[in-house]
Amino acid sequence: MEFTMGGRLEVRITPADVGKRVSVRRWSDGPGVGSKFTDTVGVLTSWDDHVVTITPKSGETVHIAETSLAAGKVVPAAPARRRGPAASFDELARITARAWQPVESEPLGDWRLRAANGFTRRANSVLPLGEPGLPLDEALDRVRRWYGDRGLPAYVQTATGAEGTQERLCAELERRGWQREVSAEVRLAALAPLGDRDADTGRVRLSRDIDAAWLSGYQRSRTPGPELLTVLRGGPSVWFASVPGDAEGGTPAAVGRCVVDGRWAGFMAVEVGQGHRRQGLATAVMTALARRALDEGASAAWLQVESDNGAAGALYDGMGFAAHHRYHHFRAAGRDAGRP
Repeated sequence: MEFTMGGRLEVRITPADVGKRVSVRRWSDGPGVGSKFTDTVGVLTSWDDHVVTITPKSGETVHIAETSLAAGKVVPAAPARRRGPAASFDELARITARAWQPVESEPLGDWRLRAANGFTRRANSVLPLGEPGLPLDEALDRVRRWYGDRGLPAYVQTATGAEGTQERLCAELERRGWQREVSAEVRLAALAPLGDRDADTGRVRLSRDIDAAWLSGYQRSRTPGPELLTVLRGGPSVWFASVPGDAEGGTPAAVGRCVVDGRWAGFMAVEVGQGHRRQGLATAVMTALARRALDEGASAAWLQVESDNGAAGALYDGMGFAAHHRYHHFRAAGRDAGRP
């Protein structure tokens, strides 16, 4: 990172640059001979009361005292990814949302309030694509009431790390005491190489619907309710995969779900039973689903993986999936936040 101009470090950003992507260097222990620097790149989300706030692609807001700034400048948007299909954040946000359709939803301006009796935050959070049509505090009050009426915690799903994502909204939520609980990556890959993998798909069974056996292999369905079935079955073109376990009709060795939506195939709910791991079953499930999605005309793949799930991240790295952006679930704090 280079800040010098004529041999000097310069702060070339001002409060007028809020909303732009910037690179800053700050003194870690105060200016002076031998001082160390810390560099931060992200969106300048506020500059108030002599404190500079920057939200990097990780979504973890950084607060910097003005007096600690050694250098700063506006930088271009992050370079385009070199692997996988091209896609905008807005397109992916709508595609991924259609794969986790709620039981009920309601518009709030350009925001969408979604609920499914608590099954998966992706179907029980606000999708804020655009403006809510109200001042932010009023909109968030409406959000709290809507989820509180349903006995649910209020969540807002935001995104960081790509052009058009919501770093400023992340910072505003944090400023109001909302807590970031979960962060995950949206990853993309070309679909054809997935379908071409040399995987043993002979045992993989594909179906348009799920049964009790499939649900027993899905770790999130220990106490399934009708909302779980509604969410999992929802989507433009949904396929379920399973690999039989040791007993016919018993818990599958592996399961998976794929939602085909135009050129996109989304992979989710890929689970392998404890006694069947390291046998290539996750790869077999995804390969079989990819081949079916290719038959339906899809050409691009996406999936979501939590940022701290190293094992799954390594598997998807090997399959050619590259990170596009991150998304986060912010939960309202305080007594009006709804049930835990």
